[in-house]
Amino acid sequence: MASITQDMKYRLSLIKYAQRFGVTKAAIRYHHNRQYIYRWLRRYDGSIESLRELSRKPHSHKNQHTANELKLIHDMRRRNPNAGLVVFWVKLRQRGYSRSITGLYRVLIKQSLIPKKPQNPKYIAKKYEQMEYPGQRVQIDVKFVPSSCLVGEASDKKFYQYTAIDEFSRFRYLAAFEEHSSYSASEFLKQVIKAFPFKIECVQTDNGQEFTKRLGTSKNPTLTLFQRTLKEQGIIHKMIRPYTPRHNGKVERSHRKDNEYFYAIAKFYSFNDFKLQLKKHNANYNNFPMRPLGWVSPRETLFNFLKHGVTYV
Repeated sequence: MASITQDMKYRLSLIKYAQRFGVTKAAIRYHHNRQYIYRWLRRYDGSIESLRELSRKPHSHKNQHTANELKLIHDMRRRNPNAGLVVFWVKLRQRGYSRSITGLYRVLIKQSLIPKKPQNPKYIAKKYEQMEYPGQRVQIDVKFVPSSCLVGEASDKKFYQYTAIDEFSRFRYLAAFEEHSSYSASEFLKQVIKAFPFKIECVQTDNGQEFTKRLGTSKNPTLTLFQRTLKEQGIIHKMIRPYTPRHNGKVERSHRKDNEYFYAIAKFYSFNDFKLQLKKHNANYNNFPMRPLGWVSPRETLFNFLKHGVTYV
């Protein structure tokens, strides 16, 4: 039920005063003309609800849609239930409809004929695949060295950290490069193959230009130097879904740790200085216990598996 407003209470007081002392005195006391008071007296039926202000919305308009136009809209909507506003308007105009698209939109809203847009299919993340042995899959990525870390001779240069991490043992190999290219990625891959004491079956990367050309402008992309090296070594190349870095989660997380524990405090005066500090940082990483490994370091996890066939002793 609608609530009683202050205006309704005011009109009730006005009418009761007019009934008791007359319309003229009521007009003087309440500062209204006599016609206003007579109008509410005619409407008053003894209940305060009769003093509610009625809607002033017009019941019709000189330019409103005709019955034939409304029938055409309903018939066309029944034949084109999912057509968008513009397409639907064009189809109506082809059948003699002359109203504007905004006028059509208002009618569709009023008649509840706007089609419901189907929701986009929800993306269901694939369950993470646990690796069973070292080398089953290795994640590779490139990290740009923050410019705030470069001082002295290195202040106007750009350095890059190439990272490879084994998904099973978290054992990691880092290398410093002065170039961000497929050639550098290929050279890094050769270093990784020599550095890892196990055979690599699969390498997973993002869709960067240093790894693949599949997101480039070419209709028939060729293999990059990095991919040709993989093919020569008999290693499978797996690329993650575009713009989804979480699929390369282990290497991305390791880069976040690099930011927190290495780049936040390190300064590099030359490329050789960067290489030496990066090598020491990688050794610390591989020898640091990790919770996902049962508080065992990546190096020890790898050693236990290669020697004893288990991840712990």
